[in-house]
Amino acid sequence: METKSNKRKFREWFSADELHEESKRWSSELKFARDEQKFLNQMVKDYTLDIIDSDMFKTVQPVVASLNKLEKDLVDLFKKVQLHENQLQIMVDEVNQEKMEEAYLDTHNDLGKEIEDYFVKYRDSKTKIFNIVSNVIKRKKQKRLLN
Repeated sequence: METKSNKRKFREWFSADELHEESKRWSSELKFARDEQKFLNQMVKDYTLDIIDSDMFKTVQPVVASLNKLEKDLVDLFKKVQLHENQLQIMVDEVNQEKMEEAYLDTHNDLGKEIEDYFVKYRDSKTKIFNIVSNVIKRKKQKRLLN
């Protein structure tokens, strides 16, 4: 005879205001990352010739490819956050829809993890590109001083 275990996972129940505030924070962070990526793209464009001259092109290529992928992922993630925010009505409509509310909270939790993972990858790529461009600038200054 098999026994089925009805283990319910414990989940903190957030208020609609807390969920809304967290979604707004995500949206704000993603907008900032979008603006930051414009800056990073421009920085790479500005130093492309110096990067090629410094023989770091092969090092930069995967980082730029990663940033481009992250830029596309950011658009998708931002759309998910907006959709999620629009569905907040489920939590405040005074109708007891336990399964839908649980699904909303599951989505909220999953989205939070996805955003966290995105920013880990984004910070890593951003740090790499800053280090590369910083090295290129240092080499450029050294060449100028030697000439």
